[in-house]
Amino acid sequence: MYVHALAGGGAERVWAILATEFCKFGHEVVVAVDYEARENMAHLSPDARLVVLGGGHLRSTARLAGLIRRERPDVTISALASSNLKHTVAAVLAGRLRRSVITYHGYTANERGLLSRIGYLATPLLTRMAARTIAVSDGLARYLQERLAANPSRLSRIYNPVLSDRVAEKAPNRTVPVILSVGRLDHAKDHQTLLRAFAKVRQPSARLVILGEGVEYARLEAEIDRLGLSGRVELRGYVMEPWPAFAEASCLVLSSRVEAFGLAVVEALAHGMPVVATDCDGPREILLDPALGVIVPVGDATKMAEAIEAVLEDPGDAERRRRRAADFSPRRAATAYDALFEAVVERDSSLRPSLFGRHGT
Repeated sequence: MYVHALAGGGAERVWAILATEFCKFGHEVVVAVDYEARENMAHLSPDARLVVLGGGHLRSTARLAGLIRRERPDVTISALASSNLKHTVAAVLAGRLRRSVITYHGYTANERGLLSRIGYLATPLLTRMAARTIAVSDGLARYLQERLAANPSRLSRIYNPVLSDRVAEKAPNRTVPVILSVGRLDHAKDHQTLLRAFAKVRQPSARLVILGEGVEYARLEAEIDRLGLSGRVELRGYVMEPWPAFAEASCLVLSSRVEAFGLAVVEALAHGMPVVATDCDGPREILLDPALGVIVPVGDATKMAEAIEAVLEDPGDAERRRRRAADFSPRRAATAYDALFEAVVERDSSLRPSLFGRHGT
């Protein structure tokens, strides 16, 4: 399993969760990263072997190829565009292309790095070279096909796993409404609209808590001051264990311009709380029932404020939300991946039986 690092992002957390679940299945799991990062290490099982490749992009790609050649795993899999690109090159060098799987977790709008953009531009080629391609939502799968010319015959959708067993106890005797937002502070997450919506909420005692870090931090601070929200909005930065924040919250708001999945949406459902989310692919697929949450137009601060007021006034059925969150369990996701891996191995074994290696990822 290859990703740039187990850093503080949703895809990186998913990688640690999946690796842990594969270990529970009895697989030998090797997690290869370019550099060490601690943010999501707590989610990684000690039974998984972590290999730090080090070096720049060329050197880490060569080292990944050497690792694949030595280990001869049954399947190799990568997450995110830049890692998919490097993984595919490494699989070619190692002679293991037919055992490679690549996964997409977002859109080109989510990527700022040059290598990531090259990885997306190479999607038509990569999705025809790799054995299988996985998208984390049906909407993202459509995007990959329609906008990036991905190979539809090798494309599957598997939803992300979410740790719904980490639910924290709700804060007792909560009287102040707390609105929670979780996500990196960048243009795609559109916290500017969230702040404008919060300023319109007609509950002066309400507070807004934003978890995440990123390039928009200073702009958001300035917008908080401009809107007169100082003292009512907290920018807490990246929080490794966000569960206490979910426990104190009354609702979750996701304000993204684009969102392929939305881990925080499922985490909120696991805590039984209502969700207000913008009309993006991931939230639409998660919030299938209006009882689970409210979908509002992207960039519409007025509609968002109205939805926040509505769910604060009538939170609805918490148990129904918890049941929906259970649909995204790590076991369910890992089982789907495992079935895909078996299909990859079976197909390649029928073509080249000599390539069958150890049972691992």
